[in-house]
Amino acid sequence: MKVLVVGNGGREHALAWKISQSPLLSELYCAKGNAGTEGIAKNLPIDPTDIKALADFAQKEGIDFTVVGPEAPLVAGLVDEFEKRGLRVFGPNQRASLLEGSKVFAKEFMQRHGIPTAEFHTFEDPQRAKNFLRDFGLPVVVKADGLASGKGVFVCKTFEEAFQAIDYLMTRKVLGEAGSKVVLEEFLEGEEASYIVLLKGDRYVPLPTSQDHKRLLDGDRGPNTGGMGAYSPTPFVDEATERDIREQVIERLIRGLKAEGIEYRGFLYAGLMLTSRGPRVLEFNVRLGDPEAQALLMRIKGDFLRSLVDFYEGKEPYLQVEAETSLCVVLASKGYPEKVEDNKEIFGLERVNDLEKVVVFHAGTERRGSKVFTKGGRVLNVCASGKDLKEAKERAYRAVESISFEGMHYRKDIGDRALKKLR
Repeated sequence: MKVLVVGNGGREHALAWKISQSPLLSELYCAKGNAGTEGIAKNLPIDPTDIKALADFAQKEGIDFTVVGPEAPLVAGLVDEFEKRGLRVFGPNQRASLLEGSKVFAKEFMQRHGIPTAEFHTFEDPQRAKNFLRDFGLPVVVKADGLASGKGVFVCKTFEEAFQAIDYLMTRKVLGEAGSKVVLEEFLEGEEASYIVLLKGDRYVPLPTSQDHKRLLDGDRGPNTGGMGAYSPTPFVDEATERDIREQVIERLIRGLKAEGIEYRGFLYAGLMLTSRGPRVLEFNVRLGDPEAQALLMRIKGDFLRSLVDFYEGKEPYLQVEAETSLCVVLASKGYPEKVEDNKEIFGLERVNDLEKVVVFHAGTERRGSKVFTKGGRVLNVCASGKDLKEAKERAYRAVESISFEGMHYRKDIGDRALKKLR
């Protein structure tokens, strides 16, 4: 099979890495890919959001199956264009992608269909939002309505912080049209968890559980990011909790999609807060998480491409999962998630290539001759597996110590809360 992976981040490198192991594969392409994918696929000079160019390439080259990594092309209608041309693509269509493309749509959808989530209110006028806050109380979560790569969420403990977040999004429009509307949301306490499934119609297959670390700094301090690390599985999702997630979130979502005539096929990600009252949905994403994908794909055995194709065709996929734990540490550029410093040479990658049970997935990287340079906020994903979380963490951080670039930043506490629970 000829396969195209759309995207150029760490998630897409992990997808390409897993797909490249399939005996079904004859040729693998990545658009645009990065310095990591070029070792296992042919990188294409096509932007992931250039839908026409991607469809033209897939049609001309005879691509048998396309897997979409990031959310932006899905929200922009990539699947609709591919399907119009008779091309097979794994991902939800534009209407279904509103679950991630608009937080207002997603929250109102959850409200209509009884999916547990935080109390919320939406606003298109910044002054009205500020006036409402005085009665709503603190702490509060301020969210941009549109896509913001994980950077449009602000947990505010004071009115000053909340007002600044509203101005940042709605008045200064730092995130563009994504902040034209905002959601003010009840602050929830508990442990976060990521629950990702393959979903098609009323059929779903869960992938391994995981937990992301979204804040920039150790101890869950600093601004929200696209994710600074993850591990899989998470001990915070036991059998009873998973049953609640499936019944109250995934199955209610499926019934809601059917009731509203929305067809869904692809990855579905539920970002959850596990509260004392049960699971509450923080957000839906219409693709694999990043960096959750890097951690969980380390644990999937066998032919993942075959599983995706079988599921797409309505067959029962055979997914095997390693009993081992995996952990991913994100190495980021100085200035992330705001103004990042690019074009820094990366050293030490060759030293980690032969380490046992360690894989480095590239994200914001670019190869120039024999050298690799940074090109983006999140640069590398250092992943390792072990018999338990402690061993996986030790392996991952030993590998991190071998890598360096100017301004390199990473969290040193990935998985610590879970380790504390497991003691």
